[in-house]
Amino acid sequence: MGSSEFAVPVFGGYSAIGQRVVPRPNSDVDRFFLKRGTRVEDSRWIAGMSEKKYKSTAVSSLRMSEVEAFLDKVERTPVVRSAGRSGRLIFALDATASRQATWDVAMDIQAQMFAESSLIGRLSVQLVYYRGFQEFFAGQFSSDPAHILRDMAGVYCVGGRTQITQVLQHALKEHKNARVDALVLVGDACEENIDLIADLAGQMGVNSLPVFTFHEGPDVEGRRAFEEISRLSGGVFSAFDSSSPETLRRLLSEVAIFAVGGKDELRRFQKQSGQRLIRFDQRD
Repeated sequence: MGSSEFAVPVFGGYSAIGQRVVPRPNSDVDRFFLKRGTRVEDSRWIAGMSEKKYKSTAVSSLRMSEVEAFLDKVERTPVVRSAGRSGRLIFALDATASRQATWDVAMDIQAQMFAESSLIGRLSVQLVYYRGFQEFFAGQFSSDPAHILRDMAGVYCVGGRTQITQVLQHALKEHKNARVDALVLVGDACEENIDLIADLAGQMGVNSLPVFTFHEGPDVEGRRAFEEISRLSGGVFSAFDSSSPETLRRLLSEVAIFAVGGKDELRRFQKQSGQRLIRFDQRD
């Protein structure tokens, strides 16, 4: 959007066209639209006009009553998103004994993934976790954060070995049935055959299924395994601390934006917020 164009702000300051909105209410009509809070995606005929053209056409040809009637009709019309604006994400968590604090944090912030990505499309999430003696859970894909919360509620972390191999195998199987745009893996250790894990991660890279690994804690071998999974799959590795939930919230939000809109939408989102936690390479 050029500097001379008119746009109306939407929730969070992140418009449907991915641009920073700087409203300039230079007339009574301008102030009218701003007061109504008209969404950019619902009023493209406004957002696409330069301020000069807007004043010379809309103001001269439409009386205020006609404008208001039009906006009332728009507000009653459901917003239909394009078929391409949807994403599927697998949210995998280590639920072994050492992970209770992170599990509690994840429960509190998982809804943020839906909130951020809803500005550009529809996100569907599947919860996956492992714990105890070979206990592995995979829920249903859902676009309702309350559904994910129900899956997580009442679950307590139990001692056991990691099952990252099974997580990757499961993700590949789901991806074969219907495209999965990203896998998020949150944990602090890897106690498995790194060669097998590397092979699975490589398969994911070939099949365009990136893994975003979030590693916590001082385990050096675990960190290296997580880094390798992301590198081979084409994803991104991030270290985090569950004592700083805002960091994890932000990481999950960025991955959700990527799952729905790809790298271009992620870059726009990062530019809007002034932060970049997810970086695919040094040029991003």
